[in-house]
Amino acid sequence: MSKRDAVFPASRHALYEEHGYSAAIRSGDLLFVSGQVGSRADGTAEPDFEQQVRLAFENLKATLNAGGCDFDDIVDVTTFHTDPENQFGTIMTVKSEIFSQKPYPNWTAIGVNWLAGFDFEIKVIARIP
Repeated sequence: MSKRDAVFPASRHALYEEHGYSAAIRSGDLLFVSGQVGSRADGTAEPDFEQQVRLAFENLKATLNAGGCDFDDIVDVTTFHTDPENQFGTIMTVKSEIFSQKPYPNWTAIGVNWLAGFDFEIKVIARIP
């Protein structure tokens, strides 16, 4: 079995070590990005929900860039929401800023009851150009 080709952003936050996971794994021409949350550098959650979503996308961008990708390379998105009915408008606003042009990536949204102190998480698969 070959070793995992782990990818981390330059400004990696404390959660990677605290919870023992890689930000992303490169496999062939695909980058599998772990769930990114709106965490500050010390691993704490951004309390303002919209800013938490924006910070999750910033953390995602940093991880994508570390793997040689950007938002345009994303082919599949999965998002997790603790209160989808009340959060969806905010999430769609931010999402439409990031994915502003067709064709959009695949997207699956999942309602959950716990995200380790966070209210939004996004994981993606991107094709490495």
